Amino acid sequence: MDGNPAGLVFVDMQEDWIVKLSHCLLVVILSTSFSPGANAQVKVDVIKNPYSGARNSPELSTNPDYIHAAGLERLIAEWGGELVRPIQDIRLNAEQEQQYGEWHRMAMANANFANAVREELQDGLITIGLEANCNDLLGMLSGLKYDSAGNTQRVGLIFIDAHGDFNIPETTLSGMLGGMPVAIAAGHALHNIRKTTGLAEPLPMSHIVWGGVRDLDPLEAERFAEHNVQQFSVQDVRELSANLRTRLNDLADRVDAIYVHIDMDVLDPDEVPGHDLAVADGPSSKDLAAAISLMFENPKTVALGIASTPSFDLDPAGASRQAALNLIEGAINGAQAR
Repeated sequence: MDGNPAGLVFVDMQEDWIVKLSHCLLVVILSTSFSPGANAQVKVDVIKNPYSGARNSPELSTNPDYIHAAGLERLIAEWGGELVRPIQDIRLNAEQEQQYGEWHRMAMANANFANAVREELQDGLITIGLEANCNDLLGMLSGLKYDSAGNTQRVGLIFIDAHGDFNIPETTLSGMLGGMPVAIAAGHALHNIRKTTGLAEPLPMSHIVWGGVRDLDPLEAERFAEHNVQQFSVQDVRELSANLRTRLNDLADRVDAIYVHIDMDVLDPDEVPGHDLAVADGPSSKDLAAAISLMFENPKTVALGIASTPSFDLDPAGASRQAALNLIEGAINGAQAR
């Protein structure tokens, strides 16, 4: 017999197998290379605002510097982020330094914060505010709401805190300004502070969602009920529940951009042992980071604020700083997954 038919069949099978394997490898390579978010670096802008507006305490908080000192530039790069400029540090200018009043000076610093936020706004960017306390949310909101030409967009606030920060001067037990910033942002009180920060128009209540709240003053609780506030619970965070997802999706449908603000007292007290306003039964930073990742998977979620981090002597084991870093990493991971 001439030739070997069986051998020819074997060669044909080998060639067919090689073609199929090559096709599969090409599909894997292309899907990895062109899938959304695959190995993509996330553009990040970090701004420190140390002005707290607190009375009878130092004007400048050490919290932002404490997080920065962990080697934040290096960590952001390791997590897949790319800083669009050096980390910024807000200060009053020479003219503003002549002004007096802790609340007024804090408001002016927030106006400067807002200007720094809007300077780098661009598609695909996440802005991270390292903030003295929750009063600094006013500057972030102002910076996101108005661009450098004065054009406006609808901004939503996800406010994650053990407390509501929804007091007004008539309802507060402590008299602390730090218990009022969401009410101020909503236009319910202290309008001059809001306007000085540059937030000329208050946020509609439909553009605000609370998370993790479990400690309200009695009259503040009445305000929550009166305004039928939108919120999700600590358990929703732990479970990444349907309620959490519904709140996020509904807010995203109503606004153009979302700011996620975290007061570190929302966490389990074991992670913020130096925080004098910590409340039992908070989520772990890992649980909250997973929820933040979910939030930042939505392209409308463009900014994260970390406020009231216990620093230096108040965080001897470094647990609070590590918790803050976990949250920042969560935001970057979520943006990568878009």
